[in-house]
Amino acid sequence: MSSAFWITNALLEKGFKVDGGVIIGTETECSHLLIKDGKIEKIIPSNEVITDDSPKKEANRLLLLPSFIEKHCHLDKTMLGDQWRSVLPANSILERLEIEKRVISSLETTIQERAEKLLDIYLKSGVTHVRTHVDIYPEVGLKHLEAVKEALQTFEGKLSYEIVAFPQHGLLRSKAKKLVSEALHQGASLVGGVDPATVDGDIEASLQEMVQLAVEGNAGIDLHLHDHDHLGVFTIKRLAQLTKEAGLQGKVSVSHAYALGEIPSALAADMAELLSDAGITIISSVPIDQKFPPVSLLHSQGVSFAVGCDNIFDVWSPFGNGDILERASRLAEVLEWTDERSLAQTLHFITGGKTPLDHEGKQIWPKVGDEASIVFVEASCSAEAIARRSQRAATMFKGEIVSGSL
Repeated sequence: MSSAFWITNALLEKGFKVDGGVIIGTETECSHLLIKDGKIEKIIPSNEVITDDSPKKEANRLLLLPSFIEKHCHLDKTMLGDQWRSVLPANSILERLEIEKRVISSLETTIQERAEKLLDIYLKSGVTHVRTHVDIYPEVGLKHLEAVKEALQTFEGKLSYEIVAFPQHGLLRSKAKKLVSEALHQGASLVGGVDPATVDGDIEASLQEMVQLAVEGNAGIDLHLHDHDHLGVFTIKRLAQLTKEAGLQGKVSVSHAYALGEIPSALAADMAELLSDAGITIISSVPIDQKFPPVSLLHSQGVSFAVGCDNIFDVWSPFGNGDILERASRLAEVLEWTDERSLAQTLHFITGGKTPLDHEGKQIWPKVGDEASIVFVEASCSAEAIARRSQRAATMFKGEIVSGSL
């Protein structure tokens, strides 16, 4: 492909339509975009004549959106491509972990094969960046990490990624510290953890070990926290203290964090202030069977919040299809975000904060100089794309079409 080419007749959002002070829709404009060396070089209205002889790709009034980010998945756990299995009952998370060991080791397909199947689905759905957790525990060592890295390498140039060295069976409980440290030297960039109280049995020691590994490995942290109510809140408070003490602000995330959705609003507001001050991101899979963090409150207080799919047909859940836009739609539906602005702004949580329009309706994406990582969607605007989970026609990563076609 030439280093420069035009995307012609693409639909871009320009602002909100307002009538009597009420937002009633989204204004759009048909445009041509010049893509050069993986970035957006120029944007002109479609009624202007293109004067150079660069190749052209016709968008046919498809809506352009910033490509999506999958902030929480487990490429080594999915059973996509293997035979159908429903979930076996378990009485505790520890029992679930033992079931998982048996099932994953018995599958006929390889981790690499299954991971590649899911990565292909991600590309088709518009995802160009993936954060994957990879199980690290003594029985498997770094085998899962090696298989996931092989899968990711087959998608080189199609998406970017980050790997969490994830001691699913407990950092302390499975004595995984040395293995996690090795994983950080072999491609992982974040230290994982899970329920310091319930799984590891020692909140302080578990968190201290995570932070020590992160500091020594120049890594971030992504803690899976399922513990409820004040137990979960206590854990988050201590993690925030340790994050600041270690200078890890902006490098720490808490996934799930159900406790934040189970406490009184006044305490939740205090927690939001604490999280913002510590630069801790909250990541949710938007469960429908229990409460989850108060997104609007966190966002309004400057707390980074992201949506991820998490379980996609694995030992934990038979559901999930790898469509992060669908998951964002579920967030809007559960929280009853049904007006034009709220629907459009939901895109914020699956794009790393990028939306075509800001809260006031000012056009902020795309801009000249932006990376040309784009999803081409069969929709009239972001609000429709979120609400109707619109079809994606193509995905572009740094100026290259990596899924679908124009």
